[in-house]
Amino acid sequence: MTPFSYARADDAPDAIRLAGVAPHAKYLGGGTNLVDLMRETIERPTALVDVTGLSKTIDVREDGSIIIGAAATNTALAANRAIRERYPVLARAILAGASGQIRNMATVGGNILQRTRCAYFYDDAARCNKRVPGAGCDAIEGFNRNHAILGASAACVATHPSDMCVALAALDAVVHLSGPEGERAIPLASLHRLPGDHPDIETELRAGELIIAVELPTMPFATLSTYRKVRDRASYAFALISVAAAVDIDLGAIKDVRLALGGVAHRPWRARKAEDALRGQPASRANFRAAADLELSDAVGLSGNGFKIELAKRAIVAVLGDLTGAVA
Repeated sequence: MTPFSYARADDAPDAIRLAGVAPHAKYLGGGTNLVDLMRETIERPTALVDVTGLSKTIDVREDGSIIIGAAATNTALAANRAIRERYPVLARAILAGASGQIRNMATVGGNILQRTRCAYFYDDAARCNKRVPGAGCDAIEGFNRNHAILGASAACVATHPSDMCVALAALDAVVHLSGPEGERAIPLASLHRLPGDHPDIETELRAGELIIAVELPTMPFATLSTYRKVRDRASYAFALISVAAAVDIDLGAIKDVRLALGGVAHRPWRARKAEDALRGQPASRANFRAAADLELSDAVGLSGNGFKIELAKRAIVAVLGDLTGAVA
C-alpha cells in the first residue's frame, strides 16, 4: 500500500481545504470500497480526508422532500421511518445490497461514488481501460456474465454495482455538491458517466468536489414502489438485473411511473423510454412488455450475458405487475 497521510475534517469547508493542500487526496467515508482498492494498489492516494464528520441527518422538510446527509450510513437510511413509509423502494434497495456489516459502515456519499468495476478491474494481469487507460478490455472477450447490455463501449463493459443508486435514479434524487468553486446540484441520474472512450472518468464531479447531501423530491405516489434484485446468490452478490419502480395508478390506468434498472449499464439506468410509453396506458402485462421491449431495443449482449436482455424485460413486467395487480 502506498504511504499516505490522514486528516479528519470537521465539516465540508474543512474537508475541501484539506483535500486542496494535498496532491492526489481522496475523501474517506466508510471506506468499504476505497480501502479495498488501496489494498490492491488500484487507488494510490497520498492523503485521505476523513469526511465521516459531515451531516448524518435525514430531515423531512415542510414540502415533503427529504434531505439526506452524505455521512448517513446505509443502515440508518434503510431503517428511517420516513424513508420506509414514503420511499419503500429505497429502503428495499439498500437492504438488497452487500451485508449488514458493510451497510453499517458504508455512507450514502460513499455508496454513490463507489467505483464501477468488474473482476478484470481488480486483476493486474488483465487488460483494463479503467485501471490503465488505453490498455484494452479483456472482459469483452472474456467472462462477461455480469456485464453491460446498455450504454457500453469498446473501451468498457462494466456495470455500476450500487443497488441504492438505482432506487435514487428512479426517485429523481438530486445530489448536492460542494467544492473549490462553490456549491451546485446535479440529478443522480446524470451524475455517473457512460464509458465512451474514457471509462476511467466515472462521474461528472469536478476536482476536489464532495457530496454533502442527497435530496429526495416530494413524490406522493412513491409510497407504491418496490425494488427487485435478480442475482446468482441469495445474498451478498451484485445484481444480474435489478428493477426499481414507482407507479401512480388511477382506475386501472398509469398516471405516472418511475423506472430504473441496475446490472445493465455503466451507471444506474433510468428507463425513460419505458416510462414515456406507459404513461396514460392501461396497467396490463401486455403494455408492460411492450414498454420493456422498447427500453431494451438498443441492448447488445456479449458472449456470456445475452440472457440478460430477456431477463430484464421479464423483471420489468413482473415488478410492474406486482405493483399494479395486473394479471393480464
